Amino acid sequence: MQIQYLTGDATAPIGKGEKIIVHVCNNIGEWCRGFVLAISKRWPKPEQRYRAWHRGETDQPFALGEVQFVQVTNDIHVANIIAQRDVRPQNCIPPIRYEALRDGVRRVAAEARRLNASVHMPRIGCGLAGGNWNQVGPIIQTELADHQIPVFVYDFPSTG
Repeated sequence: MQIQYLTGDATAPIGKGEKIIVHVCNNIGEWCRGFVLAISKRWPKPEQRYRAWHRGETDQPFALGEVQFVQVTNDIHVANIIAQRDVRPQNCIPPIRYEALRDGVRRVAAEARRLNASVHMPRIGCGLAGGNWNQVGPIIQTELADHQIPVFVYDFPSTG
């Protein structure tokens, strides 16, 4: 199975059945820019749960590679993957941590299999996290699509 690329809004995933919307979070508890704002605009619960997780109000470790799943509708879940170290480059190294992303995407794959869900996302890790889709895309392909999990990557329509 191949990743399907679409023009549209990843917070409005297409298709029937269970869906998981995946995005990258940082490991310092900041939720203030990028795709998270689109998530918060549509559903406040993922941000609320992320902030509580960061404050230590859950038993789950708040660490790189961890994933928090938040159900937002009957058939949509948001996966908060911690795959970004801090929010700014350090010593010219972007915040994205590819191994943490891979670990998180593996957790998403397990949840997608459990729910029989499709997976939806923007080009995660390639905005504020500073990642490169030439490195992220193969992780998504290998850990999700190659395991027969339907994956949809959304590019927001250009305004020009």
